Parts: sequence; structure tokens; C-alpha cells
Amino acid sequence: MFAELNQLLDASPQRPEAGKFILLRDTRTDGSFLVHHFLSFYLRAGCKVCFVALLQSFSHYSIVAQKLGVSLTAAKEQGQLVFLEGLKSCLDLWFGEEKERSGDPSPLQFLSGSSSDLKALFDFVRTSLTPAGSDTWQGPVLLVDDLSVLLSLGATPVAVLDFIHYCRVTVCSQLKGNIVVLVHSEQDSEDEENKLVGNSLSHHSDLILWAEGLATGFCKDVHGQIKIIKRVSLELRGEQDCVQIYQYKIQDKNVTFFAPGLSAAVL
Repeated sequence: MFAELNQLLDASPQRPEAGKFILLRDTRTDGSFLVHHFLSFYLRAGCKVCFVALLQSFSHYSIVAQKLGVSLTAAKEQGQLVFLEGLKSCLDLWFGEEKERSGDPSPLQFLSGSSSDLKALFDFVRTSLTPAGSDTWQGPVLLVDDLSVLLSLGATPVAVLDFIHYCRVTVCSQLKGNIVVLVHSEQDSEDEENKLVGNSLSHHSDLILWAEGLATGFCKDVHGQIKIIKRVSLELRGEQDCVQIYQYKIQDKNVTFFAPGLSAAVL
């Protein structure tokens, strides 16, 4: 996890909040560093994490997590991390190996065309995060990287939004846990389905972290801009959302944040 980002969010693994829906968005840049941050944050916090990883392999996330001081392999062995490797599951499903090996339907069963909804994926999440009698974890967390892949695989925006709705009811409301999802888009107006899903989820989010590429193009000392939007609760209608804007630079094991135009390289 990145200490500076924790400070900006007033967050600590010693006192993780509960019942929050966190939306990560990126435009013209790669916001995956935010996914790595929250994965390591909640594992350090002692939470039970269900990670629906649709974009990269387990080894990729594991290598990055090691740099941040977290072992995903150990977390899996201890039962703290439930990892769905989406790329592998897709291949197994297409070649008919998934069900033969496990005997159960694939969480990505919609790819087979037998069903257009994401009920199997929701059932996987619910089963993974429903606490057993021996669990001693702090609270359940669903992490999805990223929802845009589900759309690319053929899921409809309505199916994706329904999936997130049922996950919010189960994880955030019933189990008092947290959800973190990433919605990616290459350009501002390229993909209408991504925009629809991202904008719809924005209205239901407690916190939005939106990473954007610089309008001026590549810069070796400033990798992008992040907008932190802390939403007001429905009980406080009339109040304004808190919006903070920072620029950032990604390093090997850290990310530094600074006010726009105040990069050390510029000063």
C-alpha cells in the first residue's frame, strides 16, 4: 500500500472503515496502481478478500504485492484471500475443462451462452465472503479488476450493474464489508457501455478515485492526475461532495502525490 495515499484518504489498516463502496476510474492512463494499493491495504488490515482478477494473472499481482510487503500466496494458503483468475477461468471454460475439474459451474458461466446474467459470479462472491464459524478476519472485501473486462467478454451493462447491486447489498449492507471496483476506459468518449457503467456506479459510490493522463501528454516526472471525490451521504442532501485534485509520480515501490504544478522536478 502507499502511505501518502492513505494520508490523503485519512485511512489506516489499523482502523479500516466498513460498508463502503469505492469506485476506481481511469482515463488515458493505467489506474492499476490503485488496485494494488487497496489489495495490500485490506490484506494488511486483516480483512477477508475476494479478488475477482479479470485483467492479469495471479503471478503478476503477486509480484507487485511482494514489492508492497504482502504475500498473496501466504494469504491464499491461510484462507484470507480468495482469488479468481479470470484469464485462466475463461480459457478453461472455452475448452471445457473448468467444470470437469471442479464439478461446479464456472463463476464466468455467462461466457458459455447458457445464461446472460452474472448470477454464477455473484454466487461465487457470496460464498467466498460469507464468514464461516472459524473465521477471525476483520471484515469481507470484494475487489474487482476490472469491470470493463466483463463488458468486453459480452456481459451487458444491465447485467454488470445488477451484479454490483447484489454485491453491495450482500457485502456492504449485510456483511458490513467493503467493495472496490475499477472501471477502465481508453478515451473519454470511446466506449459508451463503459461510460454508462462508470457514471451509474458513481452515483452510488462513497469514494471515487479517478486517475487521468495529463492533457499535455507524457512527462517523466508527472505520470498523471488523480481526482479524489468523497461523496456526501444521502442524509446530507444539499451538501457538496469533497473534491481534491493531485498529480502523482509512480515509483518502483511507492507513489508520490503533490498539488498540481508543484512537482519537485518543476520547482
